Amino acid sequence: MFVELDALYAKLKTMRPLSPESIRRLSEDFMIDYTYNSNAIEGSTLTLDETALVLKEGVTISGKPLQHHLEAVGHKEAYFYIENLVKNKIGISEKTIKEIHSLVLMDKQSDRGRYRSVPVRVGSFYPPQPYEVPIQMERLLVEYNDKMQAMHIIEKVSLFHLMFESIHPFVDGNGRVGRLLINFDLMQNGYPPVNIKFSDRVKYYECFSHYHGNRNDTSKMVELIGGYVMDELQRYIEIAEHAGENVIQ
Repeated sequence: MFVELDALYAKLKTMRPLSPESIRRLSEDFMIDYTYNSNAIEGSTLTLDETALVLKEGVTISGKPLQHHLEAVGHKEAYFYIENLVKNKIGISEKTIKEIHSLVLMDKQSDRGRYRSVPVRVGSFYPPQPYEVPIQMERLLVEYNDKMQAMHIIEKVSLFHLMFESIHPFVDGNGRVGRLLINFDLMQNGYPPVNIKFSDRVKYYECFSHYHGNRNDTSKMVELIGGYVMDELQRYIEIAEHAGENVIQ
């Protein structure tokens, strides 16, 4: 998989930079679809069309909870925020993670950007106790900035995501923040962002079960994210070819 991914990545690099209009269109279209899917995984009842209306027109959807509207808006703001972080070459840190969380959780003022103070359970898995969260997050970021840097980008984002979700540092919003962090890292390394589909949620959850039940084996998540990245690389290449944007970087 990595050989093919690297070849597609190298091909896309020869087609950059894309035009500002192509970049704008890709970003806006992706953001809406991505917001719909990421929030749907967490239980939002907004459809894709309703999400588009909320984000582009500011429409309130009758019969849908206000919370789901705010989650859509918060996710949009968080996505544009990580785009700006990438543009300004600002890396992943506790500060940026908490800032992303503050945007995602715009509907819950008291919990925004704060590590949880209560124990939680995720299915049959018990994340660390609240007092362990700051220490484990610090260790995760040290490992991310040290050992993980030698990994292939797909291995790195997969392992970081699995470890982040296993710590489950916040009371709410961990999944959305974690998936934003996947894209933060991908985009920092010149890859297009990925959109884990609501329709793949069972496969996505199985990646965590496999990780916890098989001595922290990341292979299932690597396969899932790698497949999404490959699809996005091919899509970007097709768009660039169709537009005739074959400019050497």
